[in-house]
Amino acid sequence: MNSQTFNPPQRVLMGPGPSDVHPRVLAALSRPTVGHLDPAFSGMMDEVKGMLRQVFRTSNPLTFPISGPGMTGMESCFVNLVEPGDKVIVCRNGVFGDRMQDIARRYGGEVTVIDDAWGRPVDAQKLEDALKAQPDTKVVAFVQAETSTGVQSDAATLCRLARDQGALTIVDTVTSLGGIPVEVDAWGADAVYSGTQKCLSCPPGLSPVTFSPRAAEAVKARKTPVLSWFLDLGLVMGYWEGSGGKRAYHHTAPVNALYGLHEGLRMILEEGLEASWARHATMHESLKNGLEGLGLSFLVEEPYRLPQLNAVNVPEGVDEAAVRSHALHTYGLELGAGLGALAGKVWRIGLMGQSATPRNIALCLAALKQGL
Repeated sequence: MNSQTFNPPQRVLMGPGPSDVHPRVLAALSRPTVGHLDPAFSGMMDEVKGMLRQVFRTSNPLTFPISGPGMTGMESCFVNLVEPGDKVIVCRNGVFGDRMQDIARRYGGEVTVIDDAWGRPVDAQKLEDALKAQPDTKVVAFVQAETSTGVQSDAATLCRLARDQGALTIVDTVTSLGGIPVEVDAWGADAVYSGTQKCLSCPPGLSPVTFSPRAAEAVKARKTPVLSWFLDLGLVMGYWEGSGGKRAYHHTAPVNALYGLHEGLRMILEEGLEASWARHATMHESLKNGLEGLGLSFLVEEPYRLPQLNAVNVPEGVDEAAVRSHALHTYGLELGAGLGALAGKVWRIGLMGQSATPRNIALCLAALKQGL
């Protein structure tokens, strides 16, 4: 076999993720690799944790990136907090809520699923009723920003309802972190996870997580061992926290990926978190005006739309895959298809991080106009 160096095509990434990676992050990824226990690297790890606390808006000591994509973050929250027989309520209004209930069942949770239609936010009244019916619920799980539909749920209210009943919360912020307000401490959220490939303008492969002191105590009080060795919070934190300044060997961390995350976090804090939220909102308004000018409509009602993930209805009679293929091959532009119940019915247009720019919006609108 005569293989050649792989040279990827230049794309503009406006699907549901990954988003475009900023050149500063790409430069950081190319820096010399050091050992994952190197003292210099340890110093950078501490800086990453500190910046993640700022972006999550939390003072939680247990805040760090897990080696693996956002789904690893989801699994880490469930495997550490759910034991066989624990009652878990999962709010499901899209693909990722469905994955939550699947994972909770695999770890022995007695799962109650609250369903809302795809494209609708989680109904807080349904959760309140379910908690009253099951006051001994241990965990409530929901997705703040459902990537499969582009809908935002009221995380503050859902966390308050769970906390009032003494339940822990697991919150998916994979698409929201950096793009819309994520207020871990103000919400009283307990286990929150995200991903690097969306609004943080980094490649996929790391999952930032944060655990409240209440969640940490629940892990310590487990009656059974954590069923995943790799994701056992007690073992992982031996590496990320260490004892007496010495980090325990747990796994070989993705050193260069962490360089990239460090730079991406620096950039979002330089811009200002509130400024980043405002930029995503402004870019969404620009895209919305252009799409409506083309006669296109949104799946999600305006008050609940995510600015950074836009689910756009495919007009009747249009071959949605052909339009996406035209955008990719003519403009080098990646748009996302619908998942599950929305397959063939929507395009998912991402405006995340480095991809949320006026130039990209103009390119997207031109590609859609010509494709249609």
